[in-house]
Amino acid sequence: DELNDLKDKTIETFSGMFNGLGDMLLKVVIAIVIILVGILITKLIVGIIKKVLKLAKADKLDDKLNEIELFGDKKLNFDIVKIVSTFVKWILYVFLLIIVSEYLNLTIVTQEVGKLLNYLPQLLTALIIVVFGLLLANAIKKAIKSFFDSVELSGGKFVSQLVFTIILVFVSITALNQAGVNTDIITNNITMVFGGFLIAFALAFGIGARNIVEKMLKAYHARRVFEIGQRIKINHIEGEIEALNPTTVVLNTSKGKLILPIEELSDNQIEIHE
Repeated sequence: DELNDLKDKTIETFSGMFNGLGDMLLKVVIAIVIILVGILITKLIVGIIKKVLKLAKADKLDDKLNEIELFGDKKLNFDIVKIVSTFVKWILYVFLLIIVSEYLNLTIVTQEVGKLLNYLPQLLTALIIVVFGLLLANAIKKAIKSFFDSVELSGGKFVSQLVFTIILVFVSITALNQAGVNTDIITNNITMVFGGFLIAFALAFGIGARNIVEKMLKAYHARRVFEIGQRIKINHIEGEIEALNPTTVVLNTSKGKLILPIEELSDNQIEIHE
């Protein structure tokens, strides 16, 4: 009887082991099938997204970003189609991993991957902040440089690049905060450095701005009073106004063309001949 009981228990044990092994192998096979199907679906979705982005001409955003000069002549090599499609692909892979983990009852894996999935929106928002921050910084940089060029002031490239760098630093800090990175130490140090620098720069620029504003007002007044085609006499020189530029006036005289600073029209007595 004891031998029979031992035999029955042994058979029962091995039977349970084989049944459990069979169930596990079946689950593994089904999990592999799920993974393969998921990979195929992911490739299909990513392919559709690439085509949609190309039809929407998303590469125009690439052109705007890639023309940005970061430091010196260094430029970005941005590919919005590749970035978005890669991001979507890995999100789908994460979803696939969660599905397989749930099916195989791998609770720990599911929880950790779920945490990663919850973090992805933060990462995406941080990336969007960087992209729009770059576009804003570049637009302001161009505006400053154009302003300096229009009033024929030197240093436009330096000032515009400086402002661009400052904006880029604060955009980067904002993006890092959005991504969950603690930037308190960096922010405090940078704020102190930039604060002192901006005060010094504001004082220097404020002193120089007086002449700039004065020239701008004189140029505005000259363009309001005078017009192309008028014959005028200035400092014993008579001629016809051929062009009124932002900083100069071109006179067509009997001796040829004469180019004068436009503020001369405000600083001197002018005779207008009808």
